[in-house]
Amino acid sequence: MKYKNIIITLSIIAVILLYCITTGTDRSKSQDEGGVLMNGKYNVLISVQGYGDIKVELDGSAAPITVTNFINLVNQGFYDNLTFHRIMKGFMIQGGDPEGTGFGGSPNKIKGEFAENGWNNPISHTRGVISMARATDPNSASSQFFIVHQDARSSLDGKYAAFGHVVSGMEVVDAIAENARPIDNNGTIPRENQPVITSIRVVQ
Repeated sequence: MKYKNIIITLSIIAVILLYCITTGTDRSKSQDEGGVLMNGKYNVLISVQGYGDIKVELDGSAAPITVTNFINLVNQGFYDNLTFHRIMKGFMIQGGDPEGTGFGGSPNKIKGEFAENGWNNPISHTRGVISMARATDPNSASSQFFIVHQDARSSLDGKYAAFGHVVSGMEVVDAIAENARPIDNNGTIPRENQPVITSIRVVQ
C-alpha cells in the first residue's frame, strides 16, 4: 500500500510538470507570433484607392517582432479596406485602424522595438520610413502604422519602432499628404474623406 501511494504521488507530480512545461511553451509561442520571428527583408505593396501603389521594404533584422506582426496581419487580410485616418503634410500619413478613429487596432499588442524601450533599432525616421504608431504604453502598438512624409528624426527616433522604408511610390505618399484636409492640428481626417487602403500584399 505504501509503495502504491508513492507511485500515485509521483504520477501526479509528473502530470503537473508536464502541464507546466506545455503551457509555458504555449505562452512563449504566443508572445513571438508562433515562435518564428521574421528577421530578413520582405516587400509589401500598399494599394490606395484613387492614388496608386506604395512598395515598402520591411527590415526584420531591425525590428523582427514588428515585421512579423505586420506580415501576419497582411496575410490575414486585416488591412483590406481600412484607411489613412490621420494625415499631417510635412510629417506623416497614418493608417491601419479598423475604427478609423486612431483608437482601434488588432487584438495583439507587441513589444516596442526602439531605444527608449531597450531595443537597438538602427532605422532613422527619414522621409519614406514606415513605423508603428502607439499609445503612451511603449508596448501598445498593434496594427496602426505611419509613413514619414518628411524627415522627423529629432521627434521620432528612439521613441517609435521603425521597421522599413518605401522603395517606390513616394509620389503616392506625397499626393495623399498634399490632398489631405485635416480638421484639426492633429491631422484628423473625417471618415468620408479618408484615403482607402484597398489591400496590402506581400510581393517580390
